[in-house]
Amino acid sequence: MSECLRLKKSNCKNCYKCIRHCPVKSIRFSGNQANIVSDECILCGQCFVVCPQNAKEIIDDTEKAKVLIGEENPVIASIAPSFIANYGVGISSVRNALKKLGFFDAEETSVGATIVKKQYEKMIAKNNKNIIISSCCHTVNLLIQKYFPSCLEYLADVMSPMMAHCTDIKKRYPNAKTVFIGPCVSKKDEASMYSGTVDCVLTFEELTKWFEAENITLENETDSDENSRARLFPTTGGILKTMDKPENSDYTYIAVDGTENCIAALKDIQEGNISKCFIEMSSCTGSCIGGPVMEKFHRSPVRDFKAVSDYAGSDDFVVNDKLDISKTYSRIPLDKPVPSESQIKTILNQMGKTRPEHELNCGSCGYNTCREKAVAVYQGKADLSMCLPFLKDRAENFSDNIINNTPNAIIVLNESLEVQQINRAALSLMNIRNASDVLGEQVIRILDPKDFMDVKLSGSNIRDKHVYLAEYNKYAEETIIYDREYHVLMCIMRDITAEETQKERKEQISRQTIDVTDKVIDKQMRVVQEIASLLGETVAETKVALTKLKESLKDE
Repeated sequence: MSECLRLKKSNCKNCYKCIRHCPVKSIRFSGNQANIVSDECILCGQCFVVCPQNAKEIIDDTEKAKVLIGEENPVIASIAPSFIANYGVGISSVRNALKKLGFFDAEETSVGATIVKKQYEKMIAKNNKNIIISSCCHTVNLLIQKYFPSCLEYLADVMSPMMAHCTDIKKRYPNAKTVFIGPCVSKKDEASMYSGTVDCVLTFEELTKWFEAENITLENETDSDENSRARLFPTTGGILKTMDKPENSDYTYIAVDGTENCIAALKDIQEGNISKCFIEMSSCTGSCIGGPVMEKFHRSPVRDFKAVSDYAGSDDFVVNDKLDISKTYSRIPLDKPVPSESQIKTILNQMGKTRPEHELNCGSCGYNTCREKAVAVYQGKADLSMCLPFLKDRAENFSDNIINNTPNAIIVLNESLEVQQINRAALSLMNIRNASDVLGEQVIRILDPKDFMDVKLSGSNIRDKHVYLAEYNKYAEETIIYDREYHVLMCIMRDITAEETQKERKEQISRQTIDVTDKVIDKQMRVVQEIASLLGETVAETKVALTKLKESLKDE
């Protein structure tokens, strides 16, 4: 499969939204980045549409188109019929603008759609297939080829309108190069998979940027053509509306849009619950006018449907219905390891889901069920840490373990100075029996609120302040932090009562030592005076020396 979608690594924020919306879960999450598993991808483009960080990007082929135009061969554009909904102007306006870009000509893909629908009518007339599934949508084709190969026999062996139209163009202009322009990502892959017919694919977004770069403005005009019924193709049920259905046909005609609905329908077919149906399938909700690149941020399904419906005629384009547009679709095998039941249970246990009631199936990881997530973990597409309840429980347990086992007292207050949380060390420090006795109560019940009020009003935190808790006859080193974002005050107290008691004891011993020293000095002074008088020495020098000794003892 060609690389049509890729990740802009710097933008991924690990929200798992792309996984949640991917109908086949073809997203691998590793290294804190969501990566598209190309072998499993059906290119529905939902990850591109829903990503809030614009972390997915469609490969831009504008330069490729410019190179084609720069060569000698004429380049003819095939414009998807949803253009009227995207641009609000007729084909003549778009054709004129494209010619300014250097295109030889531009035609409506609806011409190819007419050729395709005529083939569908022939298939119905033959009445040799129990079920016929339209093959216009490449994403639906990939879905069947990869995930529902048993339904391949029901997939119409007919080209898509894009392929049919470009085949027709090259039949009429043998040297021409073709560029398809539409609202679809998967058409880039289809053109690459079946090379030689469509030389380049641009999205409406790419074309719009190209117009803007060249300062080309579309003329505000709308043409009409009664022979343009196939312009209805990009709407849900649009294919069915263009078909001439035989009165004696026993087929039931059904339109299914949205990948999830297509999957449900294919499951029914697989299980034998459906028979004698012609099913128009489109992966996009609303069909092509709901395409992922229909000016992504400017969708209006009702307005777009009306624009397409009003622009369509009541009869068919004149086409070459003898053109060979047959196409065979083969299975695309997937190599995905399947875990055993015991392996699934092991992974579930690692996520803390040891009992069935632990499997919340909340979908926060992007997967529909916890078991589906476990399978993805086994396949290397998901991490254990993607489980939000698992992470929440682990974080809470980790936090609780730290808070409850730290020797420091911790008290958390709300902005009303009500106790929200208190740990075991704080209960012990303040001689409180149970946390429930103080939770929700004003802090004044257990502590002087002044420091808390000062921190809240000033916004300046207190760090390592020595306080005396008179009501508990204890000393503490107090830190109070105000978290404005979460509207809480957190107090951390380190019990320094033993240190202060020891300090006081040392100070008492020091004072006692000084008193004893004073008495010894006085006594010695008298003795020295007597000796000095006998020896004829002055007392002054000796007094100075003893005084220095006394001062040194005080310093200690």
